Amino acid sequence: MKRVLVIALLLCVVAAFAFAGGQQEKAEDEKIEIAGIIFQDDQFFKVVQKGMQKAADEYGVELLEGNSQNNQDKEIQLVQTYMARGVDAICISPLSATASVSTLKQADEKGINVVTYNSPLEADFPVSYINSSQTELGATTGKNAREYIQNELGGEAKVATLGFKALLPEISDARVNGFLDQIRDLPGVEIVAQQDAWLPEDAVQRAGDILTANPDLDIIYGANEGGTVGSVLAVKNAGKAGDVAVFGIDVSEQLADFLLADDNILQAVTGQQPMEIGYQSVEYAVKSLKGESVPETVIVPGLPLVRGEEKAINDFKDWLASITE
Repeated sequence: MKRVLVIALLLCVVAAFAFAGGQQEKAEDEKIEIAGIIFQDDQFFKVVQKGMQKAADEYGVELLEGNSQNNQDKEIQLVQTYMARGVDAICISPLSATASVSTLKQADEKGINVVTYNSPLEADFPVSYINSSQTELGATTGKNAREYIQNELGGEAKVATLGFKALLPEISDARVNGFLDQIRDLPGVEIVAQQDAWLPEDAVQRAGDILTANPDLDIIYGANEGGTVGSVLAVKNAGKAGDVAVFGIDVSEQLADFLLADDNILQAVTGQQPMEIGYQSVEYAVKSLKGESVPETVIVPGLPLVRGEEKAINDFKDWLASITE
């Protein structure tokens, strides 16, 4: 009787292990869910999403797209929603290096892998951070501006900048200072205005005001796409084409067209590579979930486009058209 009881107990244990194994196998078969959060509906982030979706398709995972719309409360709500859903990973461009930490830390503590991209987070729990060097983006455009000042303006220039410090102070400062560090040591360079305007409609007005206040202005630097677009339009509206040059950050079809235009306003831009940034964000999220080693920080090189280099500009336009069809 005792032998029968022992055998019965052994059979129960084996059955329990078999059931647990079956449950684990079923869980592993479920599709990985990754939340991809952007914070602005511009071309940069649209291409980031394209890169995320490409990686999601190739790795066979589900991508859930979210947009915090430059609103910290909206970002918190999105992260909390994805936490409640039980996603496996969150890929996010945080709105703040400090204010975004708390909610994302909660996600990490729930076992959700966090990957950050584009903007920094003052925390050590993200499994990977994919970014461009914001300082180098500004410096690359700054080198082109330095050459322009020396070759076209005789080494003298009055310069204004449009940043986005009120929105993302760390990134704005890095881009603006990276640019200025390349030109401010020239004895004939004077920085006459530094203001914020990151949306095209605001930048048109702000750059126009700067032009009115500084009729002898030589250069405007826009630290993002909106600031650059608005600066070009403001120079055109003021009838200053040929007198005021614009340099900027970010690349888009519109900025490429400005570089090809005969008005000679936009001289050079340096863009990030959002397709690669988005792709690697999801790629490293998936690999980390599978227990693979991923780099803590990845710096994706910038993409410079300069007036006069028509082939490079048209190649960029063709590539952009191919991914946005």
